[in-house]
Amino acid sequence: MAALCPSPSGLLQSPVQSALPNCPFFFGICRSHNQKAPQGNFIVAALSLSSSNPAELPRLHTIHLLHDHYRFLPRKLSHLIYVNRNHLVDPRTRSFQVPDFVGTTRSLPTKERTEFLTAYIKDTEFRTISDFNDLLMALFTAEEPDLALELFSGLSSYASIEPDSWTFSIVSRCYCKKNHLDEAQRVLNHMVEERGFHPDVATITMLINGFCKRGKLQRAFELLHFMGRIGCEPTVRTYNCLLKGMCYVGRVEEAFEMLIKIKESMKPDIYTYTAVMDGFCKVGRSDEAMELLDEAEEMGLTPNVVSYNTLFQGYCKEGRPLEGIGVLKQMKQRNCMPDYISYSTLLHGLLKWGKIRSALRTYKEMVGDGFEVDERMMNTFLRRLCRRSWKEKEMLEDAYQVFEKMKKRFYVIDLSTYSLMIQALCTGEKIEQALDNLHDMIRMGHSPPTLTFNSIIRALCAGGRVDEALLVLSLMDEGRRMPNRISYNLLIEELNRRKWLLGACKIYGMALKRGVIPNRKPQTRRNVSM
Repeated sequence: MAALCPSPSGLLQSPVQSALPNCPFFFGICRSHNQKAPQGNFIVAALSLSSSNPAELPRLHTIHLLHDHYRFLPRKLSHLIYVNRNHLVDPRTRSFQVPDFVGTTRSLPTKERTEFLTAYIKDTEFRTISDFNDLLMALFTAEEPDLALELFSGLSSYASIEPDSWTFSIVSRCYCKKNHLDEAQRVLNHMVEERGFHPDVATITMLINGFCKRGKLQRAFELLHFMGRIGCEPTVRTYNCLLKGMCYVGRVEEAFEMLIKIKESMKPDIYTYTAVMDGFCKVGRSDEAMELLDEAEEMGLTPNVVSYNTLFQGYCKEGRPLEGIGVLKQMKQRNCMPDYISYSTLLHGLLKWGKIRSALRTYKEMVGDGFEVDERMMNTFLRRLCRRSWKEKEMLEDAYQVFEKMKKRFYVIDLSTYSLMIQALCTGEKIEQALDNLHDMIRMGHSPPTLTFNSIIRALCAGGRVDEALLVLSLMDEGRRMPNRISYNLLIEELNRRKWLLGACKIYGMALKRGVIPNRKPQTRRNVSM
């Protein structure tokens, strides 16, 4: 056991001593029964001799076993990173286990990834460029283009291998992913003009897509012509990128003409049609987009949820959200289930254009399909329901159900939404619920608008509950709101009707003291007798 677990003093020998920080380390190195060399499994512990407080203990030192024999890579005290070389290198072929290596690299903090990658690659022998490309592509696929480019920059240190067409293609893709499109094109030009390689169609398409997303259509079409010069045939995906780019900058007619030409040489896919449909919808030609959808189905293509969402956006933008209701029905009939975007787009359009009943049905359908409306739209939806309930009282119950659901889900209810709900309850003669929610607003620190207080005062006076209406006047002080002329007029009018002349005079005097002159005046006994 002594040989397997050397003492700390044994480690403090040159050259190890210079590699260790000023704190003791204890290592346990496990050996295999049939191998003399260590397997790379180790235990690291850092102990503080100056403090007994666990919170003050130094964090673990990081050590990497890079060779089959002992070698320590010193690092600053930061955190423990366990690296078992045998997990990353196949002992039979001495080649990388790419997924394990990429996973280990990604587990490191961002600042340490490049350092680890550089150190590890220098210690590894790549037998073929194919091995190198596998690792390069794995880093690209793992959304690590910076690390991939860092790896490529060190390729010159390997005298035994040279980059091939696939190497440069991956590098170009990495630049595209970083949105460095000029660099990506520079790599393509280099591989064609100086190396004599031909990039694959997917790499060129990725660069075309990057230019189209930025609205640089001229650069994109130059690449299309470049493909023709090197004998690289565009795919339907290549054309789809160009179609989206053309529609993005408003060149819809040209996109439609390109679609016609595409059909002469190859079969478009549903994304081809969806790209042109999106262009039509953005310029207010949703009916033509619908015709394209029908044409796609006639060709045996199956529209997807993106195709239908494009139509929802178009019809709602044109102020025709009810057309979207028909699209929703058609969508379900064709076994294409709407997603959250489908429902939220349609619901927003219906609310925007005042189609409240249809919005309510769509909302219920959306919830029934397992989707939840976001907080902002719920506030908008509730406000529309409340306003509509003033004229259509049967909608008050739906509004209140939405209101209660928002509270249960702890949504933030806007002050204006809360106030409109109280006003709707007052209009619908739900006085108790209105009072409860008014008290809730004040307890939560809201300051209800004077209009909300006046709605409750009016409802209480209409219900013969003038005593409670007078109490609401005092609540206005708690809610940091000054009664206005309407507040006093409502109370004075009701007190006059009940012939509570003294009370009417007191309210009138209170108004004058606050600088408010009511339109209603207390009745005198003479006026009453007349």
